[in-house]
Amino acid sequence: MRITDYKIILASASPRRQDLLSGIDLTYELRTLPDIDESFPDDLPHEEVAEYLARKKAAAYLAALRDDELLITADTVVLLDEAILGKPADREDARRMLALLSGVRHRVITGVCLTSLNKRHSFSDRTWVTFGNLTGEEIDYYLDRYSPMDKAGAYGVQEWIGYVGVKRIEGSYFNVMGFPIYKVYRELKQF
Repeated sequence: MRITDYKIILASASPRRQDLLSGIDLTYELRTLPDIDESFPDDLPHEEVAEYLARKKAAAYLAALRDDELLITADTVVLLDEAILGKPADREDARRMLALLSGVRHRVITGVCLTSLNKRHSFSDRTWVTFGNLTGEEIDYYLDRYSPMDKAGAYGVQEWIGYVGVKRIEGSYFNVMGFPIYKVYRELKQF
């Protein structure tokens, strides 16, 4: 099935986003730029940060985009109450984040931006995730065996910690992985 007449460009180093986009049998090219600034205004509502960053990433690629290309950029944030839990700075930061998430409900928001030379469309998806109580031993086990340093909130729901720690998900599981593929597919068809 043909989704779009554009050549699709995925601007993401995330293996999860790559797997999910491949999972809908979409042919795409991977493009990544190093060191894109992921800062955002202090007064920006935290609910809007992921979509803002997806648009900001798209702007960094715009100069290299051709007429026949459609660029996909995305960003995911974890919100605990109103605090953003981004990618952990180090192991201790990851341990701190997982301890904060233990036994509580939080939001995962992924912003996506679809960009061509003459059109830009962005959207977000939100999922509520509830963790059961995690012991220090369980957190250490996860940190010793997995690589949460590149993941918002210091966890990958598709990894061991998601199997043993996630009690409930309200919304898209794939959004928690960092790419709301159902919504992306629908938006690509509309683009």
